[in-house]
Amino acid sequence: MPAEPYRSVPGVASKGSAGSGQAPVPGAEPPRGGPLGDCPPRTRGDAFAWLLIGAVGFVGGQLVALVVVALVAALLGQLHQLSHLTSMAVPPGWVVVSELAGLWSGFVAAVVLASRLRGSGKVARDMGLAIRPWDLAVGPVVGVACQLLLVPLLYLPLEPLVPHLQQRLSGPANHLTGGFPGADLAVIGVLTVLVVPVVEELLFRGLVLRACLRVLGSWGRRLGPALAIVSTGVLFGLAHAEMLELLGLAVFGMVLAWLAYRTRRLGPGILAHGAFNLVAVVAVANGGPAVLWLHH
Repeated sequence: MPAEPYRSVPGVASKGSAGSGQAPVPGAEPPRGGPLGDCPPRTRGDAFAWLLIGAVGFVGGQLVALVVVALVAALLGQLHQLSHLTSMAVPPGWVVVSELAGLWSGFVAAVVLASRLRGSGKVARDMGLAIRPWDLAVGPVVGVACQLLLVPLLYLPLEPLVPHLQQRLSGPANHLTGGFPGADLAVIGVLTVLVVPVVEELLFRGLVLRACLRVLGSWGRRLGPALAIVSTGVLFGLAHAEMLELLGLAVFGMVLAWLAYRTRRLGPGILAHGAFNLVAVVAVANGGPAVLWLHH
């Protein structure tokens, strides 16, 4: 899945460009002429349109999820107790899968529409959807390190202040998988390790980050991207609607955004995201606590 790298604006020299005497450095800072060069979204108007489409896709995904869950409940003859099932600490596996499928439809639709309406029409190129051999080594290491080291360090100062902090942080993961039989846990584990990272990275580090880079590009070569990375991370954390987990989700979202910005592709973030979730899957499967689980 080749992704077209950020290119400098015509007529503007970039670091490592022809005539500079220097070869391009993999993962180096994006060229001058804006963080995105002339890649989509090419104007601030396009970028705002991307953000609007992304917001509609996010909200639409929530609504589609409700419809899908209701339809599946009706097919299973459980529509009369749907409210009870969805509010359970550990909902049935079909509820979780139905919710995820609905959400993903909105996310994917937003990415495709943004590319077609205000991009090149080639989703992989516009969103940076590419994986290279280097990503296979770096991504999983980053994901595991963030789950086992970074997140616990972030919450360490809060342990004396928040009673039963670890149990409360594990709540979303237990809600998603706790108490499921082996088959359901395996299915949901595969979905959250292999599918969730691709879909969420496309929306947040593809559509949202690139739109923010274009909107904030005029703030300077360093400040603009920094603000875009922080903004994307915060939005990512807020989107999960878990206030206690917001700190860890937002910071890890910033790590993923930094990876996407520096490498100009989603490969490292997808693999880091998947490894992060895999640690939680393994912890839940073995009856241990999972710190954070990146799902919606």
